[in-house]
Amino acid sequence: MEVGPTTHYVMGGVRVDPESQAATVPGLFAAGEVGGGLHGANRLGGNSLSDLLVFGRRAGMGAAAYAKAFRGEPRVETAEVEAAAAELLAPFERTGGGENPYAVQEALQDMMGTYVGIARKEDDLRTALAELEQLRARAARVVVEGNRQYNPGWNTAIDLKNLLTVSEAVTRAALERRESRGAHMRVEYPDSDKHFGTIDVIVRRQGERMTVVQEPIPPLPDELRRVVEGEV
Repeated sequence: MEVGPTTHYVMGGVRVDPESQAATVPGLFAAGEVGGGLHGANRLGGNSLSDLLVFGRRAGMGAAAYAKAFRGEPRVETAEVEAAAAELLAPFERTGGGENPYAVQEALQDMMGTYVGIARKEDDLRTALAELEQLRARAARVVVEGNRQYNPGWNTAIDLKNLLTVSEAVTRAALERRESRGAHMRVEYPDSDKHFGTIDVIVRRQGERMTVVQEPIPPLPDELRRVVEGEV
């Protein structure tokens, strides 16, 4: 039996308002693992389900309030729908010499495990970014066969874009965070840095590129600060 470490929870996610779970994208609400900011550098065992119960309810209430307050009718541009459909169906249209989506997915898993694993260092992280560019080019050439009904190969081909996006975000954030804290370890920086305890590392899309910025963490409300510092 092979036993090895694996990623079971992401310590980041979509930036949301803590009360309504509203994201920075209007009309988008997120809760659970996809929402960032609750668990800090590491998630305690068992917190995942309570996270879903508490913040899932808030997200539902926030979404309902948003929908009730919305005036007019939502509009979807036909051109955007057609472009999305064309992108989804592209793997069926390509012929000859294309990439196997399972092979690209496996290569991505192996690469991230090798260069963005438990013990991270700058050279490996920069190598990972270069490898991601090559994998993104391979993903653009994937070919699938069969029809649209229950086609796991097609599902994998569609997933690749999201997998590559998350992989790049994780890698760039790890490169920016020059310290070791919780589930994140940098070989060159074995200790925690007080500076990184006061900021969030934010990954944003700028055109077709990702950018990474540091933003100050808002101060804790006094009642929470006293709990964290053990005063109560």
